[in-house]
Amino acid sequence: MSVTLAERLRSETRAQHVELERSALMQQLLRGRMPQPTYCALLRNLHPIYQALEAGLAACASHPGVAPVCSPALWREPALRADLDLLHGTDWPRDIAMQSSAAAYARRLAALVEGQPERLVGHAYVRYLGDLSGGQVLARIVSEQLGLRSGEGVRFYDFGRFDEAAALKQRFRAGLEAVAATEADADAVIDEARRAFAMHAELFDQLHAGASTRAADGPVS
Repeated sequence: MSVTLAERLRSETRAQHVELERSALMQQLLRGRMPQPTYCALLRNLHPIYQALEAGLAACASHPGVAPVCSPALWREPALRADLDLLHGTDWPRDIAMQSSAAAYARRLAALVEGQPERLVGHAYVRYLGDLSGGQVLARIVSEQLGLRSGEGVRFYDFGRFDEAAALKQRFRAGLEAVAATEADADAVIDEARRAFAMHAELFDQLHAGASTRAADGPVS
């Protein structure tokens, strides 16, 4: 392919990426205006997505269409769990609702493992390159907003030193070029990345609607 898969992914999902960044929930996060309960709800609903994605990638680690991007150094599920334990307490799986869109997303990932594992790469692209690209900025924003000590409650964004995160990002991009042997393979990954953005948009809309309802109801006396 004359145009790399990474380049195609970037250009062909750009509109969805921009739209997601402009969503009400993400603007609240990026501007440092997200209350801790809403932030915990976001992490709680990302947890089943990462759990399913990383279980799927691990199960398909020998698949030629998955192996080049399968790196446990990227895994975020343990960090999400640790952040939620600290910010909310260990009862978060019971206390914080899982949105229907998060459950549907996890089911989609599990189905891909059984039928089209190479499409997991589209979801890995959306999550991990986003995490690697904006993690340090978001860690600072969240820490300041929630009054956290340095490094506490933001393990989700921690990929090590700047050079370590940069190396992970470079290896992931290189891996993308090894997963798509044909144009059809590349098309499938891009199609799934678009689906990933759409599923994130649905989740963020649900979370924002829930947060708005809580704010309108006011504190429980």
